[in-house]
Amino acid sequence: MVLGVIQSPPPQIVTSKPTNHYNLLLQHLNECKDMSQLKQIHALSLRSTLPNHSTTLFLYSRILHFSSLHDLNYAYRVFDQVDNPNSFMWNILIRACAQSQSVHLKREAILLYNTMLQRSSPFPDNHTFPFVLKACAYLFALFEGKQAHAHLLKLGFQSDVYINNSLIHFYASCGSLESAKNVFDKMPQRSLVSWNAMIDAFVLFGEFETALQLFVQFQQQFFEPDGYTIQSVINACAGLCALSLGMWAHAFLLRNCGVSVARDHVLVNNSLLDMYCKCGSLDIATQIFEGMQKHDVTSWNSMILGFAMHGKGELALEYFERMIRISRFVPNSITFVGVLSACNHRYMVNEGRKYFDMMVNEYKIEPQLEHYGCLVDILARAGLIDEALELVSSMPMKPDVVIWRSLLDSCCKKNASVELSENIARQILESEEADSSGVYVLLSRVYASASRWNDVGLVRKLMTNNGILKEPGCSLIEVDGVTHEFFAGDTSHPQTKEIYQVLNVVEERIDSTGYKPDYSQAPMVDELNTSKRDSLRLHSERLAIALGLLNLKPGMPIRIFKNLRVCDDCHKVTGLISEIFNVEIIVRDRVRFHHFKDGSCSCMDYW
Repeated sequence: MVLGVIQSPPPQIVTSKPTNHYNLLLQHLNECKDMSQLKQIHALSLRSTLPNHSTTLFLYSRILHFSSLHDLNYAYRVFDQVDNPNSFMWNILIRACAQSQSVHLKREAILLYNTMLQRSSPFPDNHTFPFVLKACAYLFALFEGKQAHAHLLKLGFQSDVYINNSLIHFYASCGSLESAKNVFDKMPQRSLVSWNAMIDAFVLFGEFETALQLFVQFQQQFFEPDGYTIQSVINACAGLCALSLGMWAHAFLLRNCGVSVARDHVLVNNSLLDMYCKCGSLDIATQIFEGMQKHDVTSWNSMILGFAMHGKGELALEYFERMIRISRFVPNSITFVGVLSACNHRYMVNEGRKYFDMMVNEYKIEPQLEHYGCLVDILARAGLIDEALELVSSMPMKPDVVIWRSLLDSCCKKNASVELSENIARQILESEEADSSGVYVLLSRVYASASRWNDVGLVRKLMTNNGILKEPGCSLIEVDGVTHEFFAGDTSHPQTKEIYQVLNVVEERIDSTGYKPDYSQAPMVDELNTSKRDSLRLHSERLAIALGLLNLKPGMPIRIFKNLRVCDDCHKVTGLISEIFNVEIIVRDRVRFHHFKDGSCSCMDYW
């Protein structure tokens, strides 16, 4: 038995054949299975090796490496026994600390690096810096990472691909996109990892278009994308709602990585779930989820949030019950944001209260601002504005602008008193983080609903005097893989003439149904009703829908993505268009998806 030999070594090995003895110890190390065996090998090494022998340091490096993977405290003791550890041994210990899940040990990696510098010998080598930068990235230690960057430049490692890849990741993680880009631009050589790190950095910062432009450059450099590249591309497509490119990325994944890999890779599948949900293809997201061999909490969260965003609250709650009852996953804070959002979008007041209490009492999750915001919106949209205000006053943190705006929006929709609406608007305007343009627009609608047109004009004058501009509405539609962008009253599209002709036809058809415009949705224009109607009919989503009617094939849904909430009048008109022209229209606005079919909408918000 091997351990028997270790426990009773022949005395003559130490003096007569040291090389054979070292080879035997190295063989034992290669066969070592656990720390118990390693400690026996280490004890034998201490008794039977020569301190100054050329192989002793290598032997201790092997012992240190094994212990660093299984018992870091023991690794420290081994390291401390070496008089002059080389850079390889320093790197072993720094890497073990940097790759640990412990924040304390990640800090220890940086401290070890600083200690190494103070001893002046050995100098850090090209393997040291990736580990140190990894620890700095995790800790958001920008100052320490910059120091390491300066030192590696001094040592002449500025052309090392692996170090530069680590620098890109470090700067992106610490919020310095420009520094990451500077490193990438100056690299004399780039690897696949270099491109992946930079593309992912742009996605992390929400620079989705730039990420996809860089992906095109990546392909022009004759690099073949791997799973990480495609995952970043999928995430960028999710951010841009670029369904065609996202489907291309999915097809590439299936074609090049195989169905089994695509099915079993949880992280990639989670990105696909997120992308399809955000691009309005909930059916495909559901197919992917049900075909996955493994799920994690993020997988369940993506589906629950996806169902909630698409107005399918009952399915969201059904998946939540499957998650906790059948799959036995423990929900987290994000899970309950999805659950409460589902209740919000389907007017499930009692369920919203129930799941909020479950989160606090059963799962001991401390409610965050997002959870309070959902519950406040649930109550306010159900007309329980007084109860919503009581909840806001009892919150342990200061309500943000989003909560106040949801209250003001509900006041507008539920015809609450003008005085209450004014008080809420005042709360928003007094907030330091207020986006006041939206507040003025909502307040103007409150006045318009009450036919107080003089006050509507006063709000407009205040906006002008204070230099406040209303955020322009912008809508996107994808036709044959090409994204078209429209602003309200846009005349820049090559098919403008045809688009406006379609709008005229649409107006004639909806007028024949008895449609009456809701002028409270156009209070920021001149008071003449004709001007107000012209303003409404030229909202950006109507121009995009007209292009879809012109160019999309029969049976294809029209998918619109808008940066603002859809106004009540456009919501009504879109429902009428879906019924009159027998077409499915999917509109994603700032808050949720609206699925229009046969005149009805999935959101229940406006009808």
